[in-house]
Amino acid sequence: MTERKITNRCRKLKELEEQQKELERQIDALKAEIKADMERKDLQEQKVGDYMVRFTDVLTSRFDTKGFRQEHERLYSQYVRQVSTKRFSVA
Repeated sequence: MTERKITNRCRKLKELEEQQKELERQIDALKAEIKADMERKDLQEQKVGDYMVRFTDVLTSRFDTKGFRQEHERLYSQYVRQVSTKRFSVA
């Protein structure tokens, strides 16, 4: 691929990323409006038209890696492993 083609693709990529950010902002704003309305109405679930909207509490369990590492450093070091990945970026 020529340098010009790569430059054009990078430019297009940056434009699309900006559009994606704007869409994500709009999505987040719409979600916030719906959540605020449901909280105001004290609803966790609501049927609206063809959609079922849920805004519920979810309890999850997560492993406290930092705490485990502090309390059991030798055991932690036996199981930690490094992973190699590739990162792509255009600056």
